[in-house]
Amino acid sequence: MKAVGKDRPIVEHILPFLDYCEVEKGLSSNTQKNYRQYLRLFVKWLVATGNKDLLPRELTAAHIWDYRLYLARIYLTPSGTCLTKKSQNYYLIALRVLLDFFAERDVEALPSSKIKLAKQGVEHSVTFLEMQEMERLLAVPDTTTPSGVRDRAILELFFSSGMRISELVSLNVGQVSFLTDKDPDRTYELPIIGKGRHPRTVFISPHAAAWVRAYLTVRHTARVQFAAGAAEPLFTNVRSRSGADKRLSPRYIQMQLSRYAMRAGLSKKVTPHALRHTYATDLLARGADLRSVQELLGHKNVATTQIYTHVTNKRLRDIHEKFHGGKDMKNE
Repeated sequence: MKAVGKDRPIVEHILPFLDYCEVEKGLSSNTQKNYRQYLRLFVKWLVATGNKDLLPRELTAAHIWDYRLYLARIYLTPSGTCLTKKSQNYYLIALRVLLDFFAERDVEALPSSKIKLAKQGVEHSVTFLEMQEMERLLAVPDTTTPSGVRDRAILELFFSSGMRISELVSLNVGQVSFLTDKDPDRTYELPIIGKGRHPRTVFISPHAAAWVRAYLTVRHTARVQFAAGAAEPLFTNVRSRSGADKRLSPRYIQMQLSRYAMRAGLSKKVTPHALRHTYATDLLARGADLRSVQELLGHKNVATTQIYTHVTNKRLRDIHEKFHGGKDMKNE
């Protein structure tokens, strides 16, 4: 890892910090990419405010406050909107981690505890599909074409397993080779490496397994040439002659989902994470407990899973109405 002198401007510590995230912290490539993006804005702000040469020890609470005001009131996203409080916190968390890096390297700087996150209040909501909406979405891909079969398999996997988009696009053919046993009633266990490189197990329903199997069959029938070995990507551009170079990207899948949602007549914004929410919502609606859903989603803390209280609260209301509400105690 490239060494940088302690008494150097903050901007010159960014690259060593990213090396540290990869080599010593072992953070995922997605997390590293996000930190790079978030800190790029901080560097841009330093330059714009005449603080390009600011040393770590010169960074003050006043600087942090001014940066928070910039995130909240001045900076606009590419779509021309202000950052939500949740998005503001992503930028602040990246800055916190940078300050922790300084502390670990004995570089004099402001403690990371001095950076307070924005209170999100109740602005965070969960977008999920009702079962009728999910069925309409699943029916959209044209399964008479190789790409349609592939996309149907992707949708089925999302809904069956609750996988994150990063987990799904990184799947390789070797990981699902066990699906060839063609047991029509079997729920399959699929070990994956989840967020933060933590191993976990997801489950594939017989229905979803059948669609993945159908997609693999279509790939073989189409005689598409793929790289040999277990590292062969599972979901690829079906028109490509080089599967190893054409692993589907998260961006491509997100765009396809948006197209399919529009064709299904859905007014909601359908994203891979919305399908993950749909998976969790369906489990809870059918009686699964919050702790079990936490494990299935790969959440480290049950507090993260509690965003799905829109389901548990409705169930409690229904129970109250059925067994307690609407009764005239005087007539009993």
